[in-house]
Amino acid sequence: MPKYVAFLRAINVGGHIVKMDQLRRLFNELNFTNVETFIASGNVIFDSPSRNARSLERKIEKHLLGKLGYEVATFIRSIPEVAALAEHEPFKNADGHVVYVAFVLDQPSNENARRLLSCNNAVDEFHVKGSAIYWLCRKKFGESEFSGARLEKTIGMAATVRNTNTIRRIAAKYSK
Repeated sequence: MPKYVAFLRAINVGGHIVKMDQLRRLFNELNFTNVETFIASGNVIFDSPSRNARSLERKIEKHLLGKLGYEVATFIRSIPEVAALAEHEPFKNADGHVVYVAFVLDQPSNENARRLLSCNNAVDEFHVKGSAIYWLCRKKFGESEFSGARLEKTIGMAATVRNTNTIRRIAAKYSK
């Protein structure tokens, strides 16, 4: 049975506090199996016989909206997809700096990708690969002039951002 990771937007940020045991229960209510959470930032690992990530995203979003009372954009990736994200290293000059991955539903249009890449500067650098955007930040996240909200506005779609260390840890734990 396929194993997936749901990367959830708006979990434990902006006043939307959800305990991990509650989040696991909500996913169990959807008849997913082997449900686990990975750190308290909206990463849920689960098994499902479905092979349609879009269908799973819609199902989870609808359920979470009904149970939590607010929209939770959901980005599903299979374990092999997470492993590929963890292995990809688009920045040759990232030593000592943090790299993030922003998950989006679809590959940004060429125009939106160009608009994002035009934002590259001495602090922030971007790389688009399919439905993932890599973001090299040469300062602390909070010190960058860029933000997740600005990224969403620039590419014209919802996104959720994770540190590549989190992606690598998930890949290492579940890619066996």
